[in-house]
Amino acid sequence: MSNLDLRPTPTRCGGNRHTGPVRELQPGKQVPLGESTLVRRLLPNLGRRMVGAWCFVDHYGPDDIADEPGMQVPPHPHIGLQTVSWLRAGEVLHRDSLGSLQTVRPGELGLMTAGRAIAHSEESPRHHPDVLHGAQLWVALPDAHRATAPAFEHHADLPVVTGGGGLRATVFMGELAGAASPGTTYTPLVGADLALAAGTDARLPLDPDFEYAALTIAGAPEVDGVPLTPGSLLYLGCGRTDLPVRAAEAGDLLLLGGEPFEEEIVMWWNFVGRTGDEIAAARAAWNAGGEGFGTVRGYAGDRLLAPELPPVPLKPRGRAR
Repeated sequence: MSNLDLRPTPTRCGGNRHTGPVRELQPGKQVPLGESTLVRRLLPNLGRRMVGAWCFVDHYGPDDIADEPGMQVPPHPHIGLQTVSWLRAGEVLHRDSLGSLQTVRPGELGLMTAGRAIAHSEESPRHHPDVLHGAQLWVALPDAHRATAPAFEHHADLPVVTGGGGLRATVFMGELAGAASPGTTYTPLVGADLALAAGTDARLPLDPDFEYAALTIAGAPEVDGVPLTPGSLLYLGCGRTDLPVRAAEAGDLLLLGGEPFEEEIVMWWNFVGRTGDEIAAARAAWNAGGEGFGTVRGYAGDRLLAPELPPVPLKPRGRAR
């Protein structure tokens, strides 16, 4: 997934500032993506830049695309991160400069590790389902793995946790309640889809060393007593051993968490780095022809050029604002 903002601001993230359990409700921001998709951007936002190593969260849909092209994101570059594609409805066709060609469907994990450099595109197939609904997320890579070789993984068989009370959790990244996703991770984290039946009243076990946030995908569940609506993010802090979840009607949540990310990063456009010079060099390389990023073949359109850098230096900074 790309950040298509033509005037992206530098995002200074990371650093050691831990909190105990909190309930901070963060509204999303409407952002256009590609030709016909509007997303709700939950991370980064004015109040919260990261949750563990999760540094970017877009929630889109449900959108009726029966007579529309759907998602159309041209070839674009990434460094220093992983992209996580998670669908509730519809299909997304992934192409990348490694030669990967994969259709990702609901309940399947599409995981791309950019590492030192990769390029990819995402589009709704020509003959696609009528509804598109899902989330695109980024995970910042720790410094020791930022130069790892790029890779793409597709996992259709993911572990499920059922703890009673009407809750069913599909673990798509990391580990939750003893269930581990097959997706490759580089920091301790978790990403899980929580399907809530009508009348759900459950407590989900958590790791007290992780910080967590919950994103409502559908319905109006209560998380730790806070009612949520679709497209809102509830930051929950650290120090929790479990999480109460209730739902009068059926609903769906994404639970994101991880050990607080201690490193400072600079996130600008589709790059995650450590210095402004690194970001500028990646931008220049991509716009000059993409040397090092490879070529995405088969997409019917031009690649996406990086916008102008901001007039101020890009500098890393910690979580404290």
